[in-house]
Amino acid sequence: MTVTDEEAPGTDTRARATSGIGARGGEVAHRFIVVEGPIGVGKTSLARRLGRSLSAELVLEQAEQNPFLERFYRNPRAGAFPAQLYFLFQRAQQLSALSQQDLFAPVRVADYLLEKDRLFARITLDEAEYQLYEQVYEKLGINAPKPDLVVYLQAPVGVLLERISRRGIDYEQNIDRGYLERLNEAYARFFHEYDDAPLLIVNAASIDPINNEADYEELLAAITRMRRGRLYYNPMRHRSF
Repeated sequence: MTVTDEEAPGTDTRARATSGIGARGGEVAHRFIVVEGPIGVGKTSLARRLGRSLSAELVLEQAEQNPFLERFYRNPRAGAFPAQLYFLFQRAQQLSALSQQDLFAPVRVADYLLEKDRLFARITLDEAEYQLYEQVYEKLGINAPKPDLVVYLQAPVGVLLERISRRGIDYEQNIDRGYLERLNEAYARFFHEYDDAPLLIVNAASIDPINNEADYEELLAAITRMRRGRLYYNPMRHRSF
């Protein structure tokens, strides 16, 4: 997962930028954009689309490579700790490698913040496991780059369950509603306090920026305009899709 001439897993070179000029010819103000949100909200799909628009390098989670994830969804108690450690090591490698190349960085779009790792660990691990996890986390001394903008996608649990069902990943189909509720609440608490980067909070329940061009263009414009502070993006449209 090292970003070198031999690309890291999780880095999509097809969307790579060679300069700060986006697909529409304008200067890209944000060199490192992170799209975040709970399972099923559409963060990876949006990150991919932004990557194409901005001619950006993608830095994506590789959940399908985690050999413990399916076990976690079948039996959370048995699978939580190894699944969480795998993600921690994967993210640490990806983000540490990015920090080492900051001087030569193209525009980048990622579908996760490192901080989400602790957020998930708090929900899925028991107290003894979490204390051990924290020791590992601290020992790693992860040097993660700071994003220039975070886009936080929000949606109610019912919408998340519908989208999870629609995307059809087998091991996700029996995901526990209570788990998603706890996750949604944890994200809301985390971003209520978050001030490490400009934050665009998007009501993603009633828009479809992946399949609806107008929705995407309006959201892209909001992302491009965002410079500082915190902004709530709440389009007043409601449709089924």
